[in-house]
Amino acid sequence: MAEKANYRQTFYASARRRGSVVVRLALLLFLVYLFILSISLLGSAFKLFGKDFADTIFQATSNPLVGLMIGILATAVIQSSSTTTSLIVGLVATQSLSFESSIAMVMGANIGTSVTNTIVSLGHISRGEEFKRAFAGAMLHDFFNVCSVITLLPLQVKFNVIGRSARYLESVFAGFGGLQFSSPLKAITKPVAGQVVALTGDSGWLTAAISFVLLFAALRYIVKVLKSMVLARVEKFFQRYIFRTPVLSLLLGTILTALVQSSSITTSMVVPLVGAGVISLTQIYPYLLGANVGTTITAFLASFVTGSHEAVAVAFGHLLFNVFGMAIFWPLRQVPIWMAVTLSKITLKSRLYPILYILIAFFIIPGMVIYFFN
Repeated sequence: MAEKANYRQTFYASARRRGSVVVRLALLLFLVYLFILSISLLGSAFKLFGKDFADTIFQATSNPLVGLMIGILATAVIQSSSTTTSLIVGLVATQSLSFESSIAMVMGANIGTSVTNTIVSLGHISRGEEFKRAFAGAMLHDFFNVCSVITLLPLQVKFNVIGRSARYLESVFAGFGGLQFSSPLKAITKPVAGQVVALTGDSGWLTAAISFVLLFAALRYIVKVLKSMVLARVEKFFQRYIFRTPVLSLLLGTILTALVQSSSITTSMVVPLVGAGVISLTQIYPYLLGANVGTTITAFLASFVTGSHEAVAVAFGHLLFNVFGMAIFWPLRQVPIWMAVTLSKITLKSRLYPILYILIAFFIIPGMVIYFFN
């Protein structure tokens, strides 16, 4: 009897787990659909705004420095580079934003997303040496992005290095028929998007508002569902095996971030480990680079929905910025590591400095540049 009871308990527990997985998969599919729908609605909204609105955006972002700061500020406020890049892709697809301007904004989004793990490091602020290590771990991601921007933005402005490469890859991709992937996505969202626009009375602002709500909600809960399905299962593996080799660290950072669709989460996970002294800055560096590459999957998904060649080129631009940055600053990794360690030492003098850094770097400087140079 006891064996039968144990068998029944095991059977029911297994059934509940399988049922839970099925429910979460169904929820995930629904959220992905909402994400796709939000991009379609965004395109419809900007078409309703008309040419004058598009011209205004073009003028506001024609300065690459302003575009960079818009990307930093928007992502720091939203705390999601995935959301920012999805919006950028939608703007480019509707020709409300130029492809050239979008590259600088994507670079800014890369810097802005590191505000999350910097804030996470503040959780260690009451413990001196531990906070210094945690803050350095957070700053490492930030300074890699800053170094990449300082190196690549002038090359992009002068020679259009990323733009040319992205357009070339998009043309190769389209030549293989990759853009056909957008057809079924548009087919399942277009009727619903049309109904939503009709219900708003063809209001561009109301359609855009609905699009933003759906986009934020979809990405937020996609991350939550994937986090519950993926991160919990890899936690032990994460701590024991990830950092054994740089290549493994890079690959897992890429794959895990692509699955979760949030570099903020995957990079923030390592901050407490660095703070505790379990792993070093050198060990997490490849993982952070991989996270930057993995987060570009969201821009690709958004671009496929639009069916726009320019939008797909933006997604490739986002990927190439991270790949080029990795190619330069993996061999030169001591540069961002030294910058992170140097800044973290200042935190021992006053706990106010890290908070000032967050406010100045992510909000005050971008806001002032946008105000004075726009």
